[in-house]
Amino acid sequence: MTIRHHISDSLLLAHSSGNLPEAFGLVVATHISLCDECRARLAAFEAVGGSLMEDAAPVAMAAGSLAAVMSRLDRRIETPRPVRRLDPRAPAPLADYIGGSLDAVRWRPLGGGVRQAILPTGGEAIARLLWIPGGQSVPDHGHRGMELTLVLQGAFRDETDRFGPGDLEIADEEMEHTPVAEAGPDCICLAATDAPLRFNSLLPRLVQPFVRI
Repeated sequence: MTIRHHISDSLLLAHSSGNLPEAFGLVVATHISLCDECRARLAAFEAVGGSLMEDAAPVAMAAGSLAAVMSRLDRRIETPRPVRRLDPRAPAPLADYIGGSLDAVRWRPLGGGVRQAILPTGGEAIARLLWIPGGQSVPDHGHRGMELTLVLQGAFRDETDRFGPGDLEIADEEMEHTPVAEAGPDCICLAATDAPLRFNSLLPRLVQPFVRI
């Protein structure tokens, strides 16, 4: 797998410090699991963060903190069983959200053969899987916030470039595009948004409230 489109430094830094919404964190973690380059960059950010913590001045703990910790030591902790990865198209971070395989996902049709499945993440940002048949386009649209789109299978092209397996497209409020899935294997993507898309045609705008896209 040759990955050409990577995570930005600002997203990696936010991920390493735990400041990304869960939906964006899922996309970033899934990309990192596929990309040696971004995994190495993340390790560098985490090393810098560790050094900063070592040099930080100590902070007094709140009254009763030690007692609260000690009271929890005897509690029984139920360790969740790891989900077995069943599908090579679903890297480990994603597999935990879908039960191991894309074949188990409950897809919802959006029209033109395009399907989606919204994943269970907390917060206002939404993570979804998109299934786009080869040769099919997504309606042209802009963005009211940030959108991360990670390709898991197949490929798509838009006005900016081509995105294949492992590639991550980062879209912001300045971008308008019309993604088109390449002919061949259907394009499956993991995407996250923190605001509704801004569609340019009427029909997508009419159905938008019902499909949460």
